[in-house]
Amino acid sequence: MKKNRGSFTNKLGFVMAAAGSAVGLGNLWRFPYLAAKYGGGIFLLVYLILAVTFGFALMVTEISLGRKTHLSVIGAYKSLDKRFGFLGYLACAVPFIIVPYYCVIGGWVLKYLMVFITGQVSQAANDAYFTEYITHPTGPVIYFLIFVLLTAVVVILGVEAGIERVSKILMPVLIVLTIIISIFSVTRPGAMEGVIYYIKPDFSRFSATTVLAAMGQLFYSMSLAMGIMITYGSYMKKDNHLEQSVRQVEIFDTGIAFLAGLMIIPAVFAFSGGDEAALGKGPGLMFVTLPKVFESMKGGTIIGVIFFILVLFAALTSAISLMETCVSIIMDKTQMSRKTSSIIATVFMLIVGVPVSLGFGLLDFITPLGMSLLDFFDFISNNILMPIVALLTCIFVGYIIKPKAIIEEVEINGPFRLKHFYTIMIKYVAPVLLVLILVFSIMETLGFITV
Repeated sequence: MKKNRGSFTNKLGFVMAAAGSAVGLGNLWRFPYLAAKYGGGIFLLVYLILAVTFGFALMVTEISLGRKTHLSVIGAYKSLDKRFGFLGYLACAVPFIIVPYYCVIGGWVLKYLMVFITGQVSQAANDAYFTEYITHPTGPVIYFLIFVLLTAVVVILGVEAGIERVSKILMPVLIVLTIIISIFSVTRPGAMEGVIYYIKPDFSRFSATTVLAAMGQLFYSMSLAMGIMITYGSYMKKDNHLEQSVRQVEIFDTGIAFLAGLMIIPAVFAFSGGDEAALGKGPGLMFVTLPKVFESMKGGTIIGVIFFILVLFAALTSAISLMETCVSIIMDKTQMSRKTSSIIATVFMLIVGVPVSLGFGLLDFITPLGMSLLDFFDFISNNILMPIVALLTCIFVGYIIKPKAIIEEVEINGPFRLKHFYTIMIKYVAPVLLVLILVFSIMETLGFITV
């Protein structure tokens, strides 16, 4: 099995693929509206601090576990301690839950790209357009199917021919497009008020919920606690400098998240005359408010096309990493070929994803816990499973195999300069923060607290 296991050809291939996984809808869709909701500059500051501390420790842990064991998430924990074999199964459930509904949102992005390409900007800017689209009986399903097939083709091609090659192309393009649109956004009349709101910390708006919300965003932004970084770590060669690679992935990820806010928040401020309420929440920000912004801009159709190409790239790279994790799990568990495993994963995504896509229309009567199917799967994966997986991983590394096991793996390529800091984070700080975020997420979702 290990002889036939794929690998990244070099450090650049790993960094681009891991960054491609980390940079997705969490950065371009979720980060800006959370920054708006939790005070702009103060949220940004808290997020940056957590990214280089909490996020760094978790990413080093997961990539090291993968490279140390050369196994996907389902086998990595068990190979180091049989008592924690269950944690691999718990972690592997996360990408299987996320990837179908993630591809549904990816289908929405693909639809809006086609809308802008065909010049239907004024229609997309209508308040009712997005709702009418996602409640349509067939439209969302068609674009979902196309997005799934695009993802599956890259994964079937494998690690080097598929994932690494595509990531090396898409990531630089994504960065260039993000910078271009950010410059365009901040130079709009009235945009500077949004820039100040986004960058300047207002400490009067700081609260515990700001910290917890920023920490929760790390899971989305950095692909943590879902088996992806363990899987990609298993493809990483021993001669790649692990600590340095993690830093580079973090720079890519945090930089794109920062630029996403710089693209969206100033543009919406400019369009709305400084009304913070116009920033909206969730899908309303990207699929309702931004088309209005693009419609009002000179050359907005072209800018809109470029923007949704960017978002599609980001969505695809993350969907590829999610599906690759699922395929890797199937391959390691069944010894099936990559092609067969990819077909099984694709069929699963279709079986689960089609009902999710219809959950706003034909199947809108199905409301577990009072939520749509998409929101329910998002709640189970991101609010429940991911904090639990991360917490148990900290316990596993901090008190079972000990931080030394991870430090030794990192130091294959030289001294681990932050090993003492890492030990404190993984044993004491991260577990406390994870318990808090788990409790906070459940209480907020169930309505016991409001923010």
